[in-house]
Amino acid sequence: MTTVHEPTTTPDTAAGLSVWPASTTEHRRGAPAVGGVPLADVADRFGTPVYVLDEAEVRDRCRTYRDAFPDAEVLYAAKAFLCRAMARWVDEEGLGLDVCSAGELELAVTTGFPPERIVLHGNAKSPRDLDTALRLGVGRIVIDSPAEIARLAAAVGSGGHQKVMVRVVPGISAGGHEKIRTGTDDQQFGLSIADGYAQHAISRVLDQPQLELTGLHCHLGSQITGVKPYLVAVRRLVGLMSRLHEQHGLVLPELDLGGGHGVAYRPGDDALDLTTLARRVRTGLAGACATAGLPVPRLIIEPGRAVVGPAGVAVYRVLSVKHTGEAVFVAVDGGMSDNPRPALYGVRYAPRLIGRHSTAGPARVTVVGRHCEAGDVLAADADLPADVRPGDLLAVPVAGAYHLSMASGCNLVGRPPVVAVRDGRARLLVRRESLEDVRRRDVGL
Repeated sequence: MTTVHEPTTTPDTAAGLSVWPASTTEHRRGAPAVGGVPLADVADRFGTPVYVLDEAEVRDRCRTYRDAFPDAEVLYAAKAFLCRAMARWVDEEGLGLDVCSAGELELAVTTGFPPERIVLHGNAKSPRDLDTALRLGVGRIVIDSPAEIARLAAAVGSGGHQKVMVRVVPGISAGGHEKIRTGTDDQQFGLSIADGYAQHAISRVLDQPQLELTGLHCHLGSQITGVKPYLVAVRRLVGLMSRLHEQHGLVLPELDLGGGHGVAYRPGDDALDLTTLARRVRTGLAGACATAGLPVPRLIIEPGRAVVGPAGVAVYRVLSVKHTGEAVFVAVDGGMSDNPRPALYGVRYAPRLIGRHSTAGPARVTVVGRHCEAGDVLAADADLPADVRPGDLLAVPVAGAYHLSMASGCNLVGRPPVVAVRDGRARLLVRRESLEDVRRRDVGL
């Protein structure tokens, strides 16, 4: 247990803490605490690299979504980050769950998450994914391709019943990077509205009596910071619903707009305004349905990053500082094995020195990882004290989403642990992956 100190935040640090969990305080300069626990203490107790997750921040963000969308169904997108504690927090805060594999589904249900509040989606579901979903009684399955219709109907059986949605592509380019834009017609997800594939697939679903079509699903992409793409999606999906009503007399009770809600990774970055999104989407949906002469379907949204991303902080220890010409490389004991996002998408973070207060002026450095890849860069053009040295601790905020969930076994470096902090206490949620874990998987000789 860590002693809780009276929080203090000096004016010169307040702006820099804008992307940190709301509970972040500085009891003394250079010693930030999250959830009442000094990050340096977490590093000393659990080692580095380590992910620190603010439980209260996660819960508060769940409640913020519930309050902003009181009449909608809010599903937490488990792909951002999932462990047993996270599933329990989301359940207790009244959110449903969006999963994309049998692994995520099994972990959630065996933790006690109600399967009827879970939605399974994915562009290439395996037989195990579908069998597990049907065995555990998942609430809805999102159909993503024509081939999936017959496979799912056969798996359900003539006497069975399964609620489904159809993922459609509205032809909208939105998202922070081309690799995470999934609302356009030139990628592997969903069925296009423009070329008629979506309508054809829906007709096939309606021919399967064991499949109950409850609504349309779309996901535009990730790290979207503006409201307009969602409003365009609403109009195009309601337009499709209107055509389906004319063709089949079909009135769909649900409309899933997916997630992709952008957050700020560095002070000054744009983030999606949730209040504005909720207000304008409700107004846009009501107006589009009134024009089409349709009842307003129940809205479903799937935030992931926006729930857990800002609640996480990654802590590393500096291994070396290298001056090469005018460049300064600060190497830490983690890297692309625990955060591949900078290498994949060019994401930029704002690391800071913790554990000691430096009076040195700022220096422009590149924070790199320990792996044998030139692309193993955690933070390019980062401002750190000029006297940063081996043994120092660096903390990277907004590390709760797509870090551990995308972590790899690069160079057989074990994945870091996850530590939850709340009310001055720190507890281990996910232990560090050990060399023994690696050896157990290696069964050949």
